Amino acid sequence: MLQTALREDALTATPEGFELRLGLSWIRSMPLSTVAELAVEVDGIPVAPGELTVVLGARRVRADALQAESGWWFVQDRVVLAGRRELSRGVHAIAVDFQLLVPYLQARPGSPLVLPFHLEARLELDREPVPSVSRDVA
Repeated sequence: MLQTALREDALTATPEGFELRLGLSWIRSMPLSTVAELAVEVDGIPVAPGELTVVLGARRVRADALQAESGWWFVQDRVVLAGRRELSRGVHAIAVDFQLLVPYLQARPGSPLVLPFHLEARLELDREPVPSVSRDVA
């Protein structure tokens, strides 16, 4: 699961900065509202919370506002994270941290299990897309 969360074609340039496509690191599809504490670093420099959004179809949602969303993150699909930072061509060190609140598993009575995830990869900007059945979460 973790090996495919950041595929080699996950990092692309946009006119506003960059997009990073993140696969779900869990065995089941999950509501977007279960994603918390989303953070991204590029080349060791954190993307400021105000500069990180999640692209949901035609909408952009602040990363810290996902818990108010009603959509789903399906196992085969990618959440698109957008940053307002221009990246140079070449390879970049990417790190993504987030928590997944698993509502059907309890850590203790009345409290969902919270799984922390840390993903790292060296990704080339605008690498040729890998054939896939994955879609962007909308």
